[in-house]
Amino acid sequence: MRMCSLASGSSGNCIYIGSDTTHILVDIGISGKKCDAGLSSLDLKGSDISGVLITHEHSDHIKGLGVFARKYGIPIYATKGTINAIKNDRTVGVIDDGLFEEIKKDKSFSIGDIKCNAMRVSHDAADPVAYRFGRGGKKLAVCTDLGCYDDYTIESLKGMDALLIEANHDIRMLQMGPYPYMLKQRIMSDRGHLSNENSGKLLCEILNDHVNDIILGHLSKENNYPELAFEAVRMEITVGDNPYKANDFRINVAKRDEPSEVIYV
Repeated sequence: MRMCSLASGSSGNCIYIGSDTTHILVDIGISGKKCDAGLSSLDLKGSDISGVLITHEHSDHIKGLGVFARKYGIPIYATKGTINAIKNDRTVGVIDDGLFEEIKKDKSFSIGDIKCNAMRVSHDAADPVAYRFGRGGKKLAVCTDLGCYDDYTIESLKGMDALLIEANHDIRMLQMGPYPYMLKQRIMSDRGHLSNENSGKLLCEILNDHVNDIILGHLSKENNYPELAFEAVRMEITVGDNPYKANDFRINVAKRDEPSEVIYV
C-alpha cells in the first residue's frame, strides 16, 4: 500500500491511499480541479478512484465532493449520520443517492484489495470517524479531527506500519491568537482538535517496531507552524514514557496546498 496527502490543513483535506489496483481518497475538502491536479502528480485520474471515504461533513473535508462525485460517479462511503449531513449541505449540491454506501464503525469492508475499517473519534460533527486500512499484513491509518483520545483510540491505532495523525495547533498560539473566545474553547475541547503536544502523547501510546512513517496533518494555518508541530511531536516522543526516540521513525508534516511525499508500506 501507499499513502500520500494531496492536501492537509484547516483549509482543506484530501488523502490518497492505494495499491497497484485500488485507489481510494479519504475526504475531498479541496476543489475538484485541485484534486485532479494532485492525482495527476501520482499519474492517476479521477476516473481511476475506486471509492471516496468521508470522515465527516465539515467543509474542509467535503468542499469538492459534489463536483468530484458528479463528474466521475465514484462511490462515497460514510456513516449514516455523515451521509444525512452531506445531503443537507446545500454547498455540496445534489449527489446521486445511489453513490452513497453506508458504513458502520468497527465493521470492516473492502474496496478492491484494500480492507477498510472506520473508528469513532470525538469531534463536533454528526457522526465522525477516522479510517484504518489493511492489505497483505500491512496497516495504515488516517486519524484527524479528534479533540481527545482514549483507550479505544489507542487500541484501534496499535500495530500500524504508517499513519497520518492530527497535530492541529500549538496551545499557546491558539490562546494568544485572534480567534474569538468561543472558537478557542471549541478547538481546545474534547470535541475539537488535537494539539501538537497531545498528538505526540498519543503517538507515544501507539508506536511499535513496525512503524516506519508518521505524517503530521490537519495543521491550523493561524495557530501552528510546520516546524513547530514537527519539533513538539518529536520532543513528546523522545521524552515520553516509551522505548522509542523520535529519530527511530521518519516524521514528516503534510503540506497544506500540494501533495506530500508518497509513503510506501
